[in-house]
Amino acid sequence: MLSRASVPRHSIIKKFAGEDIENLDDLIAVISKLSRGARVPLEYVKYTDRYRNKSVLVTIDQHGWYAPPQLYTRNDATGLWNAKLAIPLESPFVVSHRAGHMDANLNSVSPLTESSPMDLKCQHESENTADGCVKMQTDEEIAVDGSHSGEDSIIEKKRRRVDEEIAAEGTISSFGDLDDIKDGALRHPSSVEGSDLARTISSNASLAEQVIEPALVMFEVHVPPICMLDGVHSQHFFGTGVIIYHSDCLGLVAVDRNTVAVSISDIMLSFAAYPIEIPAEVVFLHPVHNFALVAYDPSALGAGASVIRAAKLLPEPALRRGDSVYLVGLSRSLQATSRKSTITNPCTAVNIGSADCPRYRAINMEVIELDTDFGSSFSGILTDEQGRVQALWASFSTQLKYGCSSSEDHQFVRGIPIYAISQVLEKIISGTPGPFRLINGIRRPMPLVRLLEVELYPTLLSKARSYGLSDNWVQALAKKDPVRRQVLRVKGCLAGSKAEKLLEQGDMILAINKEPITCFLDIENACQKLDQSIDSDGVLNMTIFRQGKEIDLIVGTDVRDGNGSTRMVNWCGSIIQDPHSAVRALGFLPKEGHGVYVARWCHGSPVHRYGLYALQWIVEVNGQPTPDLESFIEVVKGLEDREFVRVKTVHLNGKPRVLTLKQDLHYWPTWELTFEPETDTWKRRTIKALQPTGA
Repeated sequence: MLSRASVPRHSIIKKFAGEDIENLDDLIAVISKLSRGARVPLEYVKYTDRYRNKSVLVTIDQHGWYAPPQLYTRNDATGLWNAKLAIPLESPFVVSHRAGHMDANLNSVSPLTESSPMDLKCQHESENTADGCVKMQTDEEIAVDGSHSGEDSIIEKKRRRVDEEIAAEGTISSFGDLDDIKDGALRHPSSVEGSDLARTISSNASLAEQVIEPALVMFEVHVPPICMLDGVHSQHFFGTGVIIYHSDCLGLVAVDRNTVAVSISDIMLSFAAYPIEIPAEVVFLHPVHNFALVAYDPSALGAGASVIRAAKLLPEPALRRGDSVYLVGLSRSLQATSRKSTITNPCTAVNIGSADCPRYRAINMEVIELDTDFGSSFSGILTDEQGRVQALWASFSTQLKYGCSSSEDHQFVRGIPIYAISQVLEKIISGTPGPFRLINGIRRPMPLVRLLEVELYPTLLSKARSYGLSDNWVQALAKKDPVRRQVLRVKGCLAGSKAEKLLEQGDMILAINKEPITCFLDIENACQKLDQSIDSDGVLNMTIFRQGKEIDLIVGTDVRDGNGSTRMVNWCGSIIQDPHSAVRALGFLPKEGHGVYVARWCHGSPVHRYGLYALQWIVEVNGQPTPDLESFIEVVKGLEDREFVRVKTVHLNGKPRVLTLKQDLHYWPTWELTFEPETDTWKRRTIKALQPTGA
C-alpha cells in the first residue's frame, strides 16, 4: 500500500487521512476507520530530509492479496515476535474485506509474511555462480486501485445494442463519428453536468488526432510484490491504451502486454478526454499476441461518461508497404501527440529470445514497422486520416545479452494489426460460448483461443530450396504469397502441448488441409476453422518437410483462456505456480510428472537460507511426488513447524538436485491465492500456520 504510493522505507508518517499520527496506535485507529478501496492523503518526512513534509495519495488495498494488518510484539521470554490482529473485527476495514470474499481465513490469524523484508529475487544459477540473482525493482511504486462496482443490466439487450454498432465494412463503431469534429474542437453535450471539464482539442491538431483523442487512456499498473507471477520483470508499468468498446455498463481498453503483463495487477486509468482516474481490471490476456483487454466501469466516470468514446476499428484492408498512417499517443501529462508516418514493412516477423528469467514474450506474429516514430518508450495507435484504428502501436519487452553472463532488459515498439484485437472483441460483445467471468457485476462469456503450441520462424524460399525443398513446393508457396516468399519452420514445441511428440525442430510446414501455408495468420485461420466446425476433433492435417522427405501428419491443437496464471502458493517464502507458457516454451518439463515451478523467493525466508531458489521445479517433497499445485498443497499442509523437509528439484537446465530445509510457520506460513472468474475476486486462504499467541 505504501510502496504503491512511493513512500520510501524509513519514512516517518506525520498525517494519515487528515489525522495526526504520533504512534502505532494512532495509525491503527485511522486504518480501522477506512474501507478498502478508499483513497486518502498521507504526509511523511524522510529521515534524510526532516524539515520538508511530502504528501501522497494512498489507496487502501482493495484486493485480497495481503492478509489483514497484524501487530507484532516481542516476547522476551521466547525471543519471538508474536502477532495478533491489529484491526478490530467490527471495523470497516475488516468488514469490507470480509464482504468482498477476499480472505477465507479471517478468523485464523497468522503472522503477516509480507511485513518482513521482501526483496524479491529472480535467481538463475550458472556453473560458476550458484547464488547469482537479479533483484527486482521495489522503489517508487505507483498508487493504483482495482475496484469495480457492479451494475445490473440485461445481457441480451446489450448484445442487440452492440450488434447495431457493427459497421458494414467490418469496423467496430464507436459512440461518435467525424460529425462531432468541427472547427478544431470536440463538441460535448451541453446538458451534461461538468462537461466544461472535458478537454478542448487544439485547433492545429490533425483530424486523426482530434477523432481519436477521446478514446486514449493512460495506464498506471502496479504488480504486488508478494505475487509477481509468470516471471514479470518489474512492479510498475506505464503505457497508452485505446478504448475499443464503451457502453453504459462496460468499457474495454486494449493495451500491450509490456504494460499489462499479468492478470494479478492493480490498474488505474487516466482519460485524455476527461480529468478523472478510475480503477480497472484485466479481463483478457492473449496467450500469443502482445495485447491485453482491460475492463472499467463507465458509471465511475460520472459526467465524463458522455465525452469518452470508443475508437472505430478498421481491421480491413490490411496495411501495405508505403501506406500513410498517423501515429497517435499520449505523453505523461496526458497531452495527445501525433505524427504522420509511412509503413516500411507491414509483416515483420517478431523474433524475441527467452529471458534469463522466463517471462511472457510474443511469438508467431507479424508486426508493422514505420519510417519514423517517437522513440522506444512511446506507445499508442496507428490510424488512417479519418481516425480509424488500424494497429496498436505496442511496446515489446526483450532482453539483450552481452557476452556469456551479463544481460539487460530493453523494450521496442512495433504495430500490432488491429484484426486480432477486433476478433476477440467481437466474440466478447456477441456472447460467443466460453467460460463465464464476472465483469462489473454481470456474468459474461469470455472467448477461448485455439492454438498450435509451436514456436515458428520464417525462412526464405531460396534457403528452403537449399535444404532440399522441391521446386513444385517453392513455386506453390511463392504463388500463394508473392510478397513474403517464405516458408515457416519449427523452432520448438511448447512442452506438454499436443504437438510436442509430433513436430520436430527444423520441420517446414508446407500445408494444412492441403492449403499452402506461408505466414502465421494462415495457421491462426486454420485453427479458427476448427472452432467453427461442428464435427471438428481439434486436429490439423499437416504436410511438412523433414530431412528431405514430405510427411503428412495429424497434429492436435490446444485451447487456452485469457485469464493468465490464476493460482499460486507461498511456501517457506517461495512463490510457487504451475509452469507458465514462457517456461513451457523452453521445450522441457521434468519427467517426474512435471512438477510445480518456483517463480520467486523472498529475502530472509527458509528457502533463501537453505538455497531453494527460483527457476526450478519441485518434483518431490519428502519422497512424495508433486506434479501439480493440488498435490503439492496436500503434501505441505501436513508438514509441521520447524520440521526438516527433503525437497527434490529439477532446474531449467535439467539438472536434478536434492536439498533439505527447515520450515518456519511462525514467520512464514503457507498460504495460497486463487482467482475465481465467477466472482471476479482473488481469494487468499491460509493452508498451514501457527495459531498466534498473546503478546
